[in-house]
Amino acid sequence: MTETLQQLLDSKGDIVDFLRNQQTGPNAYPGVPGEYSNWRDEQRSWAESAVLFNQSFHMVDLLVTGPGAFDMLSYLAPNSFKGFVPNRAKQFAPVTPEGYVIGDVILFYLAEETFELVGRAPSIEWVEYWASTGKWDVKVERDERTAARPLDQQGTRRNYRFQLQGPNAMQVLERAMGETPPDLKFFHMAPITFAGVEVRALRHGMSGQPGYELFGPWKDYDTVRNALIEAGRDFGLTLCGGRTYSSNALESGWIPSPLPATYTGEGSRAFREWLPAKSYEGTCSIGGSFVGDSIEDYYLTPWDLGYGIMVKFDHDFVGREALERIKDQPHRRKVTLALDNEDVARVISSMLQTGDKAKFLEFPMSVYAMHPYDAVLKDGRTVGISTWIGYTVNAGRFLALAMIDESLAEPGTEVTLLWGEPNGGTAKPTVERHVQTEIKATVAPVPYSEVARDTYADGWRTKAA
Repeated sequence: MTETLQQLLDSKGDIVDFLRNQQTGPNAYPGVPGEYSNWRDEQRSWAESAVLFNQSFHMVDLLVTGPGAFDMLSYLAPNSFKGFVPNRAKQFAPVTPEGYVIGDVILFYLAEETFELVGRAPSIEWVEYWASTGKWDVKVERDERTAARPLDQQGTRRNYRFQLQGPNAMQVLERAMGETPPDLKFFHMAPITFAGVEVRALRHGMSGQPGYELFGPWKDYDTVRNALIEAGRDFGLTLCGGRTYSSNALESGWIPSPLPATYTGEGSRAFREWLPAKSYEGTCSIGGSFVGDSIEDYYLTPWDLGYGIMVKFDHDFVGREALERIKDQPHRRKVTLALDNEDVARVISSMLQTGDKAKFLEFPMSVYAMHPYDAVLKDGRTVGISTWIGYTVNAGRFLALAMIDESLAEPGTEVTLLWGEPNGGTAKPTVERHVQTEIKATVAPVPYSEVARDTYADGWRTKAA
């Protein structure tokens, strides 16, 4: 019999210690080189010209079909499905019955009774579980990310998926199409044609710049990719490697890594008893200076992630009662932390000496576990957590995405980031022996990119939020 997640957790006892010492490193971005040119120019391209992100390999896709698909997905989503029709997309961030976020993916409404979810596995596994209960007439088909596929199946997927972003993105697409691209609203889709094939275009923004997500059947992968590269030659189109890819979130303000809040709670026990131990939840890792007394200390609400504006109590959904109870309570607010350059230089310079060293600050991303959780301090007291950290050449500094007490969330507030793990570090192979240190930081808006704040549709990214 296959071991379940619940059985695995029962055998481990201390869940925090188990996840902090997992042997898994950060999320992998397979299928593309680490760098096509160099990560500095690849970062500059999304701010100054155009960039082509290749998302074809690192995310899970779940196709959900059937007459019950709309009702089931609505029941699992805190955001409203009113007005949600084919050729639209939305963020899908389900919560547990206790009101804590499981994950964050994009939900595509492809056609009547046909949906696709794309992103990290936890939210997708949650949907698979509910589909298995038989409460709705639905069918789910999972297309696994490349890193989790057998070697003989790693060269193909159901769909290719590209992101074309940057100030010249529209010109690139116009050159590829031979005509003006459709003027789509944010998260609206339409079919377009170039290089003799039909491509589905989603109006999207990912790196703090306007652009499109382009996807279609895998057989057209090379045709579409080559056509975009050729069309971008006169517009500075740059290919983005796996090393650079995850750093775009620092500028756009999206937190990729909330820990799935399904390790405890009676409301998700049946899910844990259904889910195999070798699932994402059973193999992922936590890293960083924040060490909670229990795993619940790592759970996040929609308001923590800036998604409170999306929660709508106009429908019945899993976790509604819990969210209604806490909606008017104080919440942490998502912010960007601009790390002090002199302190960063001090941390980096510790590598240029013998003796004690700080935890290595990797360029461009310093994430060394699947779920980074670093403590944010004010006067020695923990006032929040940082969950994504790295360097962007467009800002000329290290940034961190964090959630801190509302009273400290105004831009200009000075805090410190506790960098490195206690007691020399955990047993993860990505953690060398080191000593903790504090890095001064200044609270800044999220997204850090002014373009993202001014041009995205009203929602968690905008000033209106």
